[in-house]
Amino acid sequence: MTTVALTAAQQTAVQRRTVLVLSLGQVLGGIAFGATVSLGALLAADISGNDALSGLATASVTLGAAACAIPLARLAARVGRRRALTLGNLFALVGIAVVILAASLRVFPLLLVGILLIGAGNAGNLQSRFAATDLAAPQHRGRDLSIVVWSTTIGGVAGPLLLGPGEIVGQAVGMPPQTGSYLFSFVAQCAALVLYIVALRPDPLLAAQRLAKSSAAVTGTAVADRPRVARYAIFAIAGSHVVMASVMAMTPVHLSHMAHGAGGMAPSPADVSALVGITIALHVGGMYALSPVFGVLADRWGRLQVVLLGQALLAGALAFAVFTGTEAWGVMVALILLGLGWSAATVAGAALLTEASAPELRTRRQGRSDSLMSLSAAAGSVLAGVVLANFQYAGLGVAAFVLVIAIVALAPLARSGAR
Repeated sequence: MTTVALTAAQQTAVQRRTVLVLSLGQVLGGIAFGATVSLGALLAADISGNDALSGLATASVTLGAAACAIPLARLAARVGRRRALTLGNLFALVGIAVVILAASLRVFPLLLVGILLIGAGNAGNLQSRFAATDLAAPQHRGRDLSIVVWSTTIGGVAGPLLLGPGEIVGQAVGMPPQTGSYLFSFVAQCAALVLYIVALRPDPLLAAQRLAKSSAAVTGTAVADRPRVARYAIFAIAGSHVVMASVMAMTPVHLSHMAHGAGGMAPSPADVSALVGITIALHVGGMYALSPVFGVLADRWGRLQVVLLGQALLAGALAFAVFTGTEAWGVMVALILLGLGWSAATVAGAALLTEASAPELRTRRQGRSDSLMSLSAAAGSVLAGVVLANFQYAGLGVAAFVLVIAIVALAPLARSGAR
């Protein structure tokens, strides 16, 4: 099965096992992502002493993912998904160790380096959703992709919720404040590394490449390439991610300001961490929990229609951020809707990009999409810190709405070639 094209029955069996392995890997990898999302901005603000620099934490995560997305995609095209994913896990492991060291030494540049390496590991996590489409049947491509995306819910929600227990464990072993949960992340990343090495066999991308060559040789035809649709899919994925990342990145800082400005006794760091952890956990749950629903809808309604549904949800999130962002419940609702909109746009957009690209171009475009998504979100996160400092949370919501309008306005350019 590793040297010849798979039969139809073998392909189905391998695809089921591949989706299971990728899903388990996402559960484990999501723990580090969730912890970094929750703690990165707080650690950056604390160590730097400047709230305006807090956005550099999320920027570093996304820059790391952007820098590694294309190299990991090219590596996958040459040697398969398994080696690319394990390399991503190694980056994350080193990054976690560097973050803990930076917090101990209170060196801000070193903290950004560690978060950047965790972001490089997240590039592998992002690649997992495309790996789920390598051997998927066209009528189930959205569903299979969304199952892998959904599985991140467990790790992504667990990461923020482990902040409290992590602080207890961290204090017990003498770790720097707000880094204890990274112990759980380190163990989870080790487990994911072993899982991919042992269980992701045969490699789904290499098997899919052999199937494509075999099919082309038998039928004499190749899958049509639709570059205009692919370009729109890349833009929709990147734009939706910028909206989500920029607002989400500033939410911990905004909530901290709200807690300290509410009057009465100053809240303890544990209380602030708990509020941030619950809010981000709800957000991450919104990002992943309903992704199978959006995957099935993308298979039934069409990819483009679900991308636009995602924009409607993002618009609702921004409306809550603008009009109810001074209340904790309003921020929570905004973050839930923000996650749901991201999920719909990302699942449907990834399926649209995959099927709009000829097999020989898919991996390259997938890496380009992940790189652009992360790079633009990094820039958005840095600007979000400036916007928050000058125009508050409501101003950030208004600024992000411009991208939602652009994605909707450009949809007709892709409609004629979309499925």
